[in-house]
Amino acid sequence: MSSATVKMSSGGPLVIPVAICRELGLEAGVVVRLNVENATLSVKSVSATMAHAKALVAQYVPKNVSLVDELIADRRADAAAEDERRLCMGCLSNHGILA
Repeated sequence: MSSATVKMSSGGPLVIPVAICRELGLEAGVVVRLNVENATLSVKSVSATMAHAKALVAQYVPKNVSLVDELIADRRADAAAEDERRLCMGCLSNHGILA
């Protein structure tokens, strides 16, 4: 864990020392996410944030389960149920049962 004391420039820019950038794996052009919590500023690359989120999800989803495949199956089932509902409504309407 590194620490540094830096001075904020006028207008708000804050320069992160090179040693800390290296420790965080940050380089020119990397997009970072800034969070403020309990008066503490944290800096994390977006890729590190995504990796952390994926690791959190992986704790709750078995390795042999594809959330994408499950979502697609759910959507197909929903679409089939909607098609069936529309077909039934059409039949009822054609037979004068539904006005």
